[in-house]
Amino acid sequence: MTEEKAVAKRITITLPDVVHAELAKWAEQRGQTTAPLAAFLIELAIRDAKESGELKTPLSAKGDRDE
Repeated sequence: MTEEKAVAKRITITLPDVVHAELAKWAEQRGQTTAPLAAFLIELAIRDAKESGELKTPLSAKGDRDE
């Protein structure tokens, strides 16, 4: 049996200037760059959507990382 290796995916998004400025400020306060903070916030939003029932997905064998 072969185990699948988890691989991070890269995406491109466009943010309004104000949102980007706030994200950059927040990331700086946390000692991070914007990309890892944005990834973390997206993960939280997806988790919340699943918990609230807004996002209906079956549990995958890989855990919370559905594709």
